[in-house]
Amino acid sequence: MATMSKSTLHLQTAHVLFVDVVGYSKLLVNEQRDVVHELNQIVRKTPQFRKSNGAGQLISIPTGDGMALVFFRTPEEPVHCAMEIAESLKTRPQLGLRMGIHSGPVDRVKDVNDRPNVAGVAINVAQRLMNLGDAGHILMTRRVATDLLEDPKWQAHLHDLGEVEIKHGAKVGIVNLYTPDLGNPNPPEQIKAASTKKTGFTSTLDIFIRSRRSRYAAIGVLLVVVLLATWTLYSFFGRSRSPAPANGNKSIAVLPFENLSADPANAFFADGVQDEILTDLAKIADLKVISRTSVMQYRDTATRNLRQIAQQLGVARVLEGSVQRVANKIRVNAQLIDARNDVHLWARTYDRDLADVFAIQSEIAQNIADQLQAKISPSERADIANPPTTDLTAFHFYVQAQALWADSSDPVHGKEKLPEAARLLNEAVTRDPNFLLAWCLLGKTHGAIFRQGYDRSPTRLDLAHAAVERAIHLQPQSGEAHLALATYYYFGLRDFENARRELLIARDALPNNPEVFQYAGFMNRREGHWEQATHDLEQALDLDPRNLFLLQQLALTYQPQRRYREEAQIWDRVLAIVPGDPLTRISRALVAFNSKADLNPYLTTLEALSSEHAIITSEIDWPSVTVCQRNPASAERSLKSFPIDGEVSNGTHIPHSYWEGVIARLNGDEAKAQSAFAAARSEVANTVAKQPDFAGALSLLGLIDAALGRKDDALREGRRACELLPISRDAIDGAASAVNLAQIYTWTGEKDLAIQQIATIERGPSGLSYGLLKLQPFWDSLRGDPRFEKIVSSLAPKNG
Repeated sequence: MATMSKSTLHLQTAHVLFVDVVGYSKLLVNEQRDVVHELNQIVRKTPQFRKSNGAGQLISIPTGDGMALVFFRTPEEPVHCAMEIAESLKTRPQLGLRMGIHSGPVDRVKDVNDRPNVAGVAINVAQRLMNLGDAGHILMTRRVATDLLEDPKWQAHLHDLGEVEIKHGAKVGIVNLYTPDLGNPNPPEQIKAASTKKTGFTSTLDIFIRSRRSRYAAIGVLLVVVLLATWTLYSFFGRSRSPAPANGNKSIAVLPFENLSADPANAFFADGVQDEILTDLAKIADLKVISRTSVMQYRDTATRNLRQIAQQLGVARVLEGSVQRVANKIRVNAQLIDARNDVHLWARTYDRDLADVFAIQSEIAQNIADQLQAKISPSERADIANPPTTDLTAFHFYVQAQALWADSSDPVHGKEKLPEAARLLNEAVTRDPNFLLAWCLLGKTHGAIFRQGYDRSPTRLDLAHAAVERAIHLQPQSGEAHLALATYYYFGLRDFENARRELLIARDALPNNPEVFQYAGFMNRREGHWEQATHDLEQALDLDPRNLFLLQQLALTYQPQRRYREEAQIWDRVLAIVPGDPLTRISRALVAFNSKADLNPYLTTLEALSSEHAIITSEIDWPSVTVCQRNPASAERSLKSFPIDGEVSNGTHIPHSYWEGVIARLNGDEAKAQSAFAAARSEVANTVAKQPDFAGALSLLGLIDAALGRKDDALREGRRACELLPISRDAIDGAASAVNLAQIYTWTGEKDLAIQQIATIERGPSGLSYGLLKLQPFWDSLRGDPRFEKIVSSLAPKNG
């Protein structure tokens, strides 16, 4: 698989254990030397130290009377190491140690002796936490404790101590880790003294721990804890963007320019002029500039109501204009309008040679920025003056590809438009090998083709890598290049840590680019940081308020959190933009199914859509929902709407024969079911043979083998898929594999394991909804079991 050279920024998440000797300064010099030697020997012999150090995933930093151990894989590593150290101390009561643990961002550096070292928040917080402890204490932040609570074995040993101020007013929640044999159960003296002024305090984590022990807690408490835990690296994307001034004068939308050329083909050229002006303005951090996707919706508006448009986009100023191209001459007209009172603030007409078009765009952007009294840094001014390319034909190819990219987020359009976008971009970079934006978009396009499952070959990933590498080589500090690199890590390698690092760089250079927040949201969502993901997507929508894809993603982010009221509001917002959109209408109807197990809105909407459209697709008639009707005619209708060559879901190709088997079995035709499942197995097994570590395909193969009665194979495949992609690594695809494993257990007669699996999934946001567990026939063998029925009841919304 392709690899990528490291960027110039090395910020990454680390899990730090800080250790020191209590009373060290009171010892004689020779005693101090002996104590440090003994401590070093204890630590080096712990299994966790050896394991992490042997894997090259540990940095050890001496601190005089102790050390900092920096782990890089999981938050459990420093905890296991701390417990192993504490176990060794049972035979050395004279050696009083205290320990602090925290996860957060660090930067790898070299010390004065050119040895590996680190700096950053994680180190500082872990040390300050440790300093609060007494001999025997193992203190950690709530963030680490929250991660540990995913494993029941830790729950009884985590004891919340509340919040304390560690420095300059910054507060952090602290948890004491101890067992009957290890650690110090007494509150640290410093914390005890600070808490004497407070009474009746019950911490959020205490509530959470008790609720997890009771097994079926309200999800709201978890969200509070997650919110408290996101103040470190993830809080970078949680900080609101610099708001526009109170009067809104620095907010602007650049509407599509009218094409006045005789040749309609020049419409793309007019779009390019408008888009380049928008791109230049968007580089200015002192402005709020609405993104291309939202403003392009007004291109074909016959009569523009600027006040209404400005209100819909959340801006005060609007730029509109026209482009006329005749032979090698061009006329560009532009005017800036205060949409609140329809006052024309600035207008100008440019008559130039065609070759000067990029200079015109830069001049317009500069003039608009001056009119808005925006502060422009020297680097921003240089970026505005720098043309994207000098080849107009290459630019024309790029603008066409950009339009295709903007309309490729769903599987139907993506399969058709992404390869064509790649072809156009290859034409562009062939004409101008230094065309940075084209290389960036080409890398993103190849990455999307790979991620969406149209071509998951190593060759496709290599193409994405080569394009991004070329962009970085052309302009190492380019925000667009680092954004493209972030998507490569995200789409291609599922490497969220490096992707997030690249987004940190991109955000500084692209203050008005919603994709920075969009991809941050996607990664936070996959990492299980649901509240932060929601906030990220809301920030993206602030810059791109009519982006249907973003609105859809925000609704789908509310859904696993079971925030159905907010989800419904977003679908209503989408319908206000595209009132007749079939997918949005059916998605809105499914809110009632997921939240209340009410199929009626779905069936009513489906019937209405069937009368309006000659062809109903699987996007609208979902087999997984339709089978809940337990109606053979409806199931057959849904099967007909499912693409004959199957469809791609989160990168996994689901054959038509899989649903043939499911529906045949539900209809009681076991012979037909076995034949269909056998056909599906042949296709999916071929994928797994080529990609043995592809969790999605392996999980689907496990389902098929369960249906075929191949119990041992099914269990092995389903469990292996969950090992390859656990929920802790990917809260979306990992949750899908976890749900599939529960279904495998059910189909293979492992009832207890199935209920245990469902109970584990239910504890957090997932692919399970009240409607699916209540009505879907896959779970029929579990119905009536009190444990299963309790889980189903826990998913029912409590607020209507």
